[in-house]
Amino acid sequence: MTAALKSEFFMAIKIYTKTGDLGKTSLIGGTKVPKSHIRIEAYGTVDELNSYIGVVSDLITDARSKATLKEIQDRLFTVGASLACDPDREPLMKVPDLKETDIDFLEREIDRMNEALPAMKFFILPGGHPAISHAHVARCICRRAERCCVHMQEQAMFIEALVIKYLNRLSDYLFMLSRYLGHLLGVAEIPWKPRTT
Repeated sequence: MTAALKSEFFMAIKIYTKTGDLGKTSLIGGTKVPKSHIRIEAYGTVDELNSYIGVVSDLITDARSKATLKEIQDRLFTVGASLACDPDREPLMKVPDLKETDIDFLEREIDRMNEALPAMKFFILPGGHPAISHAHVARCICRRAERCCVHMQEQAMFIEALVIKYLNRLSDYLFMLSRYLGHLLGVAEIPWKPRTT
Protein backbone atom coordinates (compact mmCIF):
# COMPACT_ATOMS: atom_id res chain seq x y z
CA MET A 1 0.00 0.00 0.00
CA THR A 2 1.48 3.38 -1.00
CA ALA A 3 1.75 6.27 1.47
CA ALA A 4 -1.05 8.10 -0.35
CA LEU A 5 -3.36 5.06 -0.18
CA LYS A 6 -2.53 4.53 3.50
CA SER A 7 -3.37 8.14 4.23
CA GLU A 8 -6.66 7.84 2.34
CA PHE A 9 -7.49 4.56 4.11
CA PHE A 10 -6.93 5.95 7.61
CA MET A 11 -8.80 9.16 6.77
CA ALA A 12 -11.79 7.00 5.78
CA ILE A 13 -11.94 5.35 9.25
CA LYS A 14 -14.14 7.21 11.69
CA ILE A 15 -12.88 7.65 15.25
CA TYR A 16 -16.37 7.03 16.61
CA THR A 17 -18.33 4.00 15.46
CA LYS A 18 -21.18 4.06 18.03
CA THR A 19 -20.96 0.26 18.23
CA GLY A 20 -19.94 0.44 21.90
CA ASP A 21 -22.71 2.79 23.02
CA LEU A 22 -24.60 -0.05 24.69
CA GLY A 23 -21.62 -1.17 26.79
CA LYS A 24 -20.29 -3.97 24.59
CA THR A 25 -17.16 -4.27 22.50
CA SER A 26 -15.57 -6.81 20.18
CA LEU A 27 -12.50 -8.91 20.79
CA ILE A 28 -10.10 -9.49 17.90
CA GLY A 29 -12.00 -12.17 16.02
CA GLY A 30 -15.38 -10.51 16.40
CA THR A 31 -16.70 -11.98 19.65
CA LYS A 32 -18.83 -9.42 21.52
CA VAL A 33 -18.27 -9.05 25.27
CA PRO A 34 -19.32 -6.49 27.90
CA LYS A 35 -16.83 -3.66 28.41
CA SER A 36 -16.68 -4.76 32.06
CA HIS A 37 -15.26 -8.18 31.03
CA ILE A 38 -12.01 -9.07 32.80
CA ARG A 39 -10.28 -9.54 29.43
CA ILE A 40 -11.15 -5.94 28.51
CA GLU A 41 -10.01 -4.76 31.94
CA ALA A 42 -6.71 -6.58 31.44
CA TYR A 43 -5.84 -5.16 28.03
CA GLY A 44 -7.21 -1.75 28.99
CA THR A 45 -4.83 -1.69 31.95
CA VAL A 46 -1.95 -2.72 29.69
CA ASP A 47 -2.91 0.18 27.39
CA GLU A 48 -2.89 2.53 30.41
CA LEU A 49 0.54 1.21 31.36
CA ASN A 50 1.83 1.75 27.82
CA SER A 51 0.60 5.34 27.88
CA TYR A 52 2.18 5.98 31.26
CA ILE A 53 5.51 4.58 30.12
CA GLY A 54 5.31 7.22 27.40
CA VAL A 55 5.07 9.84 30.17
CA VAL A 56 8.14 8.38 31.90
CA SER A 57 10.07 8.37 28.62
CA ASP A 58 9.18 12.02 28.01
CA LEU A 59 10.57 12.95 31.44
CA ILE A 60 14.01 11.36 31.08
CA THR A 61 17.06 12.17 28.99
CA ASP A 62 19.11 8.97 29.32
CA ALA A 63 19.27 7.60 25.76
CA ARG A 64 19.59 3.93 26.73
CA SER A 65 16.62 4.08 29.11
CA LYS A 66 14.52 5.87 26.47
CA ALA A 67 15.37 3.20 23.89
CA THR A 68 14.52 0.45 26.37
CA LEU A 69 11.17 2.07 27.18
CA LYS A 70 10.39 2.29 23.46
CA GLU A 71 11.09 -1.44 23.13
CA ILE A 72 8.86 -2.11 26.14
CA GLN A 73 6.03 -0.06 24.60
CA ASP A 74 6.27 -2.18 21.46
CA ARG A 75 6.11 -5.38 23.54
CA LEU A 76 3.10 -4.04 25.46
CA PHE A 77 1.25 -3.65 22.15
CA THR A 78 2.02 -7.34 21.59
CA VAL A 79 0.69 -8.17 25.08
CA GLY A 80 -2.43 -6.09 24.44
CA ALA A 81 -3.07 -7.85 21.12
CA SER A 82 -2.72 -11.23 22.82
CA LEU A 83 -5.18 -10.25 25.56
CA ALA A 84 -7.64 -8.73 23.08
CA CYS A 85 -7.94 -11.94 21.05
CA ASP A 86 -10.79 -14.37 21.27
CA PRO A 87 -8.74 -17.47 22.23
CA ASP A 88 -11.04 -19.73 20.22
CA ARG A 89 -10.36 -17.77 17.04
CA GLU A 90 -6.75 -16.68 17.69
CA PRO A 91 -5.13 -19.68 15.90
CA LEU A 92 -6.74 -18.45 12.67
CA MET A 93 -5.13 -15.01 13.01
CA LYS A 94 -1.56 -13.81 12.87
CA VAL A 95 -1.12 -12.11 16.25
CA PRO A 96 2.44 -11.15 17.28
CA ASP A 97 4.01 -13.42 19.89
CA LEU A 98 5.78 -12.52 23.10
CA LYS A 99 9.06 -14.43 23.40
CA GLU A 100 11.24 -15.61 26.27
CA THR A 101 13.97 -13.36 24.82
CA ASP A 102 11.77 -10.35 25.68
CA ILE A 103 12.03 -11.33 29.35
CA ASP A 104 15.77 -11.95 29.00
CA PHE A 105 16.09 -8.40 27.64
CA LEU A 106 14.40 -6.95 30.75
CA GLU A 107 16.59 -9.04 33.04
CA ARG A 108 19.76 -7.84 31.33
CA GLU A 109 18.64 -4.22 31.73
CA ILE A 110 17.76 -4.81 35.40
CA ASP A 111 21.21 -6.35 36.01
CA ARG A 112 22.95 -3.52 34.16
CA MET A 113 21.26 -0.83 36.25
CA ASN A 114 21.72 -2.78 39.47
CA GLU A 115 25.49 -2.84 38.95
CA ALA A 116 25.56 0.98 39.06
CA LEU A 117 23.56 1.21 42.30
CA PRO A 118 24.40 0.74 45.96
CA ALA A 119 22.80 -2.18 47.77
CA MET A 120 19.29 -1.38 48.96
CA LYS A 121 19.26 -1.34 52.77
CA PHE A 122 15.78 0.09 53.40
CA PHE A 123 12.35 0.40 51.83
CA ILE A 124 12.17 3.42 49.51
CA LEU A 125 9.40 5.99 49.32
CA PRO A 126 8.51 7.14 45.79
CA GLY A 127 9.59 10.72 45.16
CA GLY A 128 12.51 13.10 44.86
CA HIS A 129 12.01 14.00 41.19
CA PRO A 130 9.04 13.80 38.76
CA ALA A 131 10.78 11.15 36.62
CA ILE A 132 11.32 8.93 39.67
CA SER A 133 7.76 9.37 40.92
CA HIS A 134 6.25 8.65 37.50
CA ALA A 135 8.38 5.50 37.13
CA HIS A 136 6.85 4.31 40.42
CA VAL A 137 3.33 5.07 39.15
CA ALA A 138 4.10 3.04 36.02
CA ARG A 139 5.30 0.20 38.26
CA CYS A 140 2.00 0.27 40.19
CA ILE A 141 -0.05 0.21 36.96
CA CYS A 142 2.08 -2.72 35.79
CA ARG A 143 1.28 -4.63 38.99
CA ARG A 144 -2.44 -3.93 38.46
CA ALA A 145 -2.19 -5.26 34.89
CA GLU A 146 -0.48 -8.36 36.25
CA ARG A 147 -3.26 -8.84 38.84
CA CYS A 148 -5.89 -8.60 36.08
CA CYS A 149 -4.07 -11.29 34.11
CA VAL A 150 -3.75 -13.55 37.15
CA HIS A 151 -7.48 -13.05 37.74
CA MET A 152 -8.11 -14.25 34.18
CA GLN A 153 -5.96 -17.30 34.86
CA GLU A 154 -7.87 -18.03 38.08
CA GLN A 155 -11.15 -17.81 36.14
CA ALA A 156 -9.82 -20.47 33.74
CA MET A 157 -9.65 -17.98 30.86
CA PHE A 158 -6.90 -18.62 28.36
CA ILE A 159 -3.87 -16.38 28.79
CA GLU A 160 -0.32 -16.96 27.60
CA ALA A 161 1.87 -17.78 30.62
CA LEU A 162 4.59 -15.52 29.19
CA VAL A 163 2.27 -12.50 29.50
CA ILE A 164 2.12 -12.82 33.29
CA LYS A 165 5.85 -13.54 33.47
CA TYR A 166 6.63 -10.48 31.31
CA LEU A 167 4.47 -8.14 33.40
CA ASN A 168 6.03 -9.47 36.60
CA ARG A 169 9.52 -8.82 35.28
CA LEU A 170 8.52 -5.45 33.86
CA SER A 171 7.39 -4.23 37.27
CA ASP A 172 10.84 -5.22 38.60
CA TYR A 173 12.42 -3.29 35.74
CA LEU A 174 10.34 -0.18 36.49
CA PHE A 175 11.32 -0.29 40.16
CA MET A 176 14.96 -0.57 39.21
CA LEU A 177 14.54 2.21 36.67
CA SER A 178 13.18 4.52 39.39
CA ARG A 179 16.32 3.89 41.47
CA TYR A 180 18.60 4.23 38.44
CA LEU A 181 17.02 7.54 37.45
CA GLY A 182 17.68 8.82 40.96
CA HIS A 183 21.30 7.76 40.55
CA LEU A 184 21.63 9.57 37.21
CA LEU A 185 19.92 12.68 38.57
CA GLY A 186 21.95 12.74 41.77
CA VAL A 187 18.77 12.48 43.87
CA ALA A 188 19.06 10.75 47.22
CA GLU A 189 16.66 7.88 47.88
CA ILE A 190 13.98 8.58 50.48
CA PRO A 191 14.01 5.84 53.12
CA TRP A 192 10.79 4.71 54.75
CA LYS A 193 11.12 5.28 58.48
CA PRO A 194 8.33 3.34 60.16
CA ARG A 195 6.82 5.00 63.21
CA THR A 196 7.60 2.91 66.25
CA THR A 197 5.91 4.91 69.02
